[in-house]
Amino acid sequence: MKGTIALNPEQEDAVRHTEGPVLILAGAGSGKTRVLTERIAYLIAEKGVKPWQILAITFTNKAAKELKERVEKTVGDDAQYVLAATFHAACVRILRRHADLLGYDTHFSIYDSDDSKALMKQILKRDQLETRDLKLRTFLTKISSAKDSLISAGEYLMAHQYDRDVERIAHAYREYQRALKEANAFDFDDLIMQTVELFRRHPEVLEECQERWHYICVDEYQDTNNAQFELVRLLAGRYRNLCVVGDDDQSIYRFRGANIRNILDFELVYPDAYTVKLEQNYRSTQHILSAANGIIAHNAGRKDKALWSDLGDGERVRLRVFSTAYDEADFVAQEVAALKQRGESNYADVAVLYRTNAQSRLLEERFVREGIPYELVGGVHFYARREIKDLLAYLKTIDNARDDLAVMRIINVPKRGIGAGSIDKLAAYAARQEIPFYEALDHAPEVLGASGAKKIAAFTRLIEELRETAEEFTVGDLITELIGRIEYEDYLMTLSEVSDPFGEEENARVLNVGELISKAADYDASTEAPSLTGFLEEVALIADIDLADDTADRAMLMTLHAAKGLEFARVYLTGMEEDVFPSYQSCQAEDYDKTAMEEERRLAYVGMTRAKRHLTLCSARARMMHGETHYHRLSRFVEEIPQDLIEGGEDALQALRTTGARAGRSGDLPTGRNQTSANSAVKYMQAMKSKINQAPSMQKGMPAGTRPEYDAGDRVRHIKFGEGTVTGIEQETRDYKVSVDFDDYGPKVMYAAFAKLQKV
Repeated sequence: MKGTIALNPEQEDAVRHTEGPVLILAGAGSGKTRVLTERIAYLIAEKGVKPWQILAITFTNKAAKELKERVEKTVGDDAQYVLAATFHAACVRILRRHADLLGYDTHFSIYDSDDSKALMKQILKRDQLETRDLKLRTFLTKISSAKDSLISAGEYLMAHQYDRDVERIAHAYREYQRALKEANAFDFDDLIMQTVELFRRHPEVLEECQERWHYICVDEYQDTNNAQFELVRLLAGRYRNLCVVGDDDQSIYRFRGANIRNILDFELVYPDAYTVKLEQNYRSTQHILSAANGIIAHNAGRKDKALWSDLGDGERVRLRVFSTAYDEADFVAQEVAALKQRGESNYADVAVLYRTNAQSRLLEERFVREGIPYELVGGVHFYARREIKDLLAYLKTIDNARDDLAVMRIINVPKRGIGAGSIDKLAAYAARQEIPFYEALDHAPEVLGASGAKKIAAFTRLIEELRETAEEFTVGDLITELIGRIEYEDYLMTLSEVSDPFGEEENARVLNVGELISKAADYDASTEAPSLTGFLEEVALIADIDLADDTADRAMLMTLHAAKGLEFARVYLTGMEEDVFPSYQSCQAEDYDKTAMEEERRLAYVGMTRAKRHLTLCSARARMMHGETHYHRLSRFVEEIPQDLIEGGEDALQALRTTGARAGRSGDLPTGRNQTSANSAVKYMQAMKSKINQAPSMQKGMPAGTRPEYDAGDRVRHIKFGEGTVTGIEQETRDYKVSVDFDDYGPKVMYAAFAKLQKV
């Protein structure tokens, strides 16, 4: 081995106990990635295990990449033969080889949530399945839950055959699966469920995989669902060298189907399991850990453990309570800006966490106003943007023409005179003939007549020519060729002319297209045998957190769920109020479902343990929700923290209990500088609208103003993008178009009056 990192006794025990089932209970910040890395390195260098006999399953692509890079530093090039992948990526690898045994072509598509939603919407409309109580989201949620439990459409119906609503769901489930198979596509739940089905129906495939992977490691085991549990159980069935790593106190994905019993009952499933507890935390100071321990100790469904640190006590947890959510956002933004100005903290040191995405709006507004660069994790996924979905649909059609959703999305994008009526007729013909939609296009003359068929023929000819091109071009070159052939950038301009008179939207779309080409080029350069199928697979398996840029100096705004696995010097945990965090749904369910509140408490534990040195809990007595002002008491989780760990201790808490109880009623808020009312949000928005209307740069049709005070080569500052260098200025009829290469955000093009750039 090239050298190992010093391990504590418990970590050393976890690394060296390699045979049979092993449960590693790894508390937050306890160095579990280091343990996994050293364990894999130990298997290769000391135990003589072949690298390709090791399978390491992670929950994100980012974690898989980090794990592999660390192993490579320890054992060298042999690390490249270890398969480190997410559950979904590992299953895709298996299905690419054996999907034909399930009746699929190996060039299958992978449907994301938007694709699944579009397909289900078609089925519900066609079969008139929606009711007042059964909406699209319910169908998708119920079917996903069934798949997580490995329940087929037929089994689902048999279990509830006398329930009319369930019969509708079962019907939709059956039709949805039929449509997926016709499209030669799997959704995300299918990737695991169908792999388990493959193993059950074809034992020879399972045996092949078992003989390939003698040692299996599973990270974040507390977040596995029933289907993932069964997949792992089957894979480890022959050699039983299964090592699972996780923390029951960080199980926070029940809404995605995660079953905490998988980790709590591991020793029941494997009575001979060897258990190691990692309780020393290398991330946070002791006061932060003790506060988190104080909250999580109130949960009954957990394994006993307590985090400790030798990094010193550190600061006590700060608690700040405000009259309104507006004041809360003001405080966070102003303090982050001040810390940066004083040189006490970089923006990248800061994370602002909240329970729901809706809470980000006020924070974003305040961060923009303070000129703080930030990244919003969980916003619109890059690959879910319209222009990116369009181009990916073209690529999917080239790769797998059976994907009806992809073909129908782009058959008239850009517009080529193929109307909705023609598409409906062709879709109806495809349904009658039981053939894919793309195949039905060959029959356009008999369905649409000569004039309509001519336009269809031009489209299919384009696809076939691009398919031939794909055999010779790299993926990046193929996308470039595609964009040129369909004149896509000109099409983006027509989209923006009405809704975006100043070109900001058009510019963003064009930059996104350029980013897709860059992504493809990176894929071509970094992949041993690049292919269009492989590129589409990689894109489909990317999660939001994989797209987060952790190299730029910008603060992170994200939900508590998205923050798992990350760490920051400073954490602001906002919205610490009853019915906000813990959530209203969990509070309402508390009387009959204790597990819901326990999961909320685990979420608080996860949020607090992201902080390394500074943790601030923020609460507002009044918060605008669904257009109305709601008054809330201080979160019970604050009350559960030992009082000596909170800055100000008992006196501060007693004062908050008094004002919190008053705020919990529907009476007036305390008077003073921060007093607000139910109309405060309306007044605020009216003021913002007034400012926008008064700004000449925002008025539609305003002629170009005076030339900016900066020129090419000058350094400028933007309120959101920070500092950069002007690379060009071009006068247009409405304004001056300015090109700037920003230090942290790269090149952007914007209009001068709108951008309000300041010369540095």
